[in-house]
Amino acid sequence: MKLKNPYLNPEDGALYHIRVKPGEVGKYVILPGDPFRTDVIKDYFDQPRLVAHAREHKTWTGYLDGEMVSVCSTGMGCPSASIAVEELIACGADTFIRVGTAGRLADSVQDEAINGAIITGSVRDEGLTSHYVPKEYPAMANRFIVEALAQAAKRKNLLYVEGIAHCKDSYFGMVDPDSLPNGAALKTRIQMWKDANVITTEMETAALFVVSQIRGCRAGAVMSFTGGKGGHHTAESIEIAVEAIRDLIKQDKAAKK
Repeated sequence: MKLKNPYLNPEDGALYHIRVKPGEVGKYVILPGDPFRTDVIKDYFDQPRLVAHAREHKTWTGYLDGEMVSVCSTGMGCPSASIAVEELIACGADTFIRVGTAGRLADSVQDEAINGAIITGSVRDEGLTSHYVPKEYPAMANRFIVEALAQAAKRKNLLYVEGIAHCKDSYFGMVDPDSLPNGAALKTRIQMWKDANVITTEMETAALFVVSQIRGCRAGAVMSFTGGKGGHHTAESIEIAVEAIRDLIKQDKAAKK
């Protein structure tokens, strides 16, 4: 079920926030947070063209293996990400892969040889998704996207582990809880997620997964860990996402035959 009344600007027919018109994005969309990162990702496409740039949402559309694909930045946090995903769905997109950086959480991923995570589900420790559905509803990645990401990472000999992400609203509540009045409670909560083997922490996957599930779409995420040897590995996660989309395109074409 799509939004019943997506707001289209009557002057140009574009969606209000991302400023994209229906038909201007592909079925497959890569979702970084940073609008400048879209300029890197679009170079993996054939014939990329800038569709729109409004607020934190910058959108390019091009082709992979003859199929129209897009990249759109979501900005930071679940509210902004949900707006981008809702409006992309209204424009015809239905398969999403989030790329970006995330922090290591569980002890099982502290080895610096592990470059990142392929997210299988998300702890809804944020506020946005409760406006959609109660907390009992799980935020889960699509199993076909998880598998495509895992296979792409394997082919590239990259160590990206599968697991659950912690999705929150407060960045500084995670990185500097001692500076906040509620810091003691936050530290206890963070330790609980670590003890539960939640492998990483970030700020968008809960919205991406819940909105996609409710709207009948597919979503996944591949996140590079911050820190460790070589710092970020963002280029690796982008390459994994691009290869996964190529695989999904092949699978979807085969399924139609």
